[in-house]
Amino acid sequence: MTDLPVGAGASPARIVWTTPPLRLAALVLALQGAVICSYMPYVSDLAVNRFGFGDRGYAVLMALASLISVGSAVAVGIRTDQTARRRGMALAAALALVAGAGLMVLAPGKLAFAVTLVVLLPFAGTIFGQVFAMARLASSGHPGPLRDGVMSVIRALLALPFIIVLPLWALAFAAGVDVMAVFPVALVLGLILLAVLLRLWPQDGATPWVERPSGLSLRGALAEIGRGRTLGRVVALGAVNAGPTLYMALVALTVGAAPGRAAADVALYVGLIAGLEVPVMVLAPRLLAGVPRTRQILAGAALYGLHLGLMPWAAPAGGWLWPLVVPAAVGGALVLTVPIAYLQDLLADRPGAGASLMALQRLTGDVIAACCFAAGTLLSGYALAAGLGVAVSVAGGLALILVDRRRG
Repeated sequence: MTDLPVGAGASPARIVWTTPPLRLAALVLALQGAVICSYMPYVSDLAVNRFGFGDRGYAVLMALASLISVGSAVAVGIRTDQTARRRGMALAAALALVAGAGLMVLAPGKLAFAVTLVVLLPFAGTIFGQVFAMARLASSGHPGPLRDGVMSVIRALLALPFIIVLPLWALAFAAGVDVMAVFPVALVLGLILLAVLLRLWPQDGATPWVERPSGLSLRGALAEIGRGRTLGRVVALGAVNAGPTLYMALVALTVGAAPGRAAADVALYVGLIAGLEVPVMVLAPRLLAGVPRTRQILAGAALYGLHLGLMPWAAPAGGWLWPLVVPAAVGGALVLTVPIAYLQDLLADRPGAGASLMALQRLTGDVIAACCFAAGTLLSGYALAAGLGVAVSVAGGLALILVDRRRG
């Protein structure tokens, strides 16, 4: 099933490098990371200031995009489990990315932006779940801790482009390039991603592993996902995930709009955080091997909350902003990687549905983040929105520990 034997001497990074499907998963996530870091830090600024949706309008767009995202991910996850065919869905996701970026290049406007943000990009995001479903299948011959390390290494590849791409954007914006340039770049990256999938994604039925169709109906699969032991944990993890979601919404509106700062500062700040996340993601599975996952997630939520809560206050020009990248990177590495294996183990025999739990977690986090954003900006401002996000994120980590203790 893999190119390395299970046992001593096999490191997660080496397994990923020497196993073709895992190497493909890492490459796909690296391309996805380049796309995400090209446009995501600036979506809120474009929605609020360029296209005139305003704070509450952007909150509505966030909520709608989240609903489409989770609906697509769950449907794709269940369907690929039913058929054991994943290649076509992966290609469809890449085509959605190309269509969304292409629409903003050819006919940029308020409607095109809304369609891209709410419909096309969320469906394109289903590739994330399919990649981790494939990675789960390709690494299933390894013991649990090693498999967790493999997932962390692959997830780190999503953050790696932030180190390279965001500093380039910082230089481009400092030279006067318009923010709308992110969409032509996303289009080129989307076309590269499509070519990679066409060339390297295994043909259905010709994979190194044996995958049998689940045999579950849509109703049966949804019932399996909606079981109390599963759904409660997903909701708790969604609350934790509200922190990173809210950060992406607020960073351009706080750092970029602060006195003495500009879009280049946003690119540099996000890039530094992502760059530091990569080594933490790779090293954490070994350094924290004896620590329960739930405690790792709570610690990550607390550290990330420290950065998120202080970011609006530290944003004005000065040196207080930059030290926050350290707790942000350590906390972010934990809350973005540890839940992947945790959620996959909840539906261990359903790799597609298990991967779709990540989208359900993301939906919960996005909706909570949208509510925090709307309530905070309505009552006070961005600082209150960040504070609300910190509170719910840490509360989610505590709830996850309590749920696991009660259920043994």
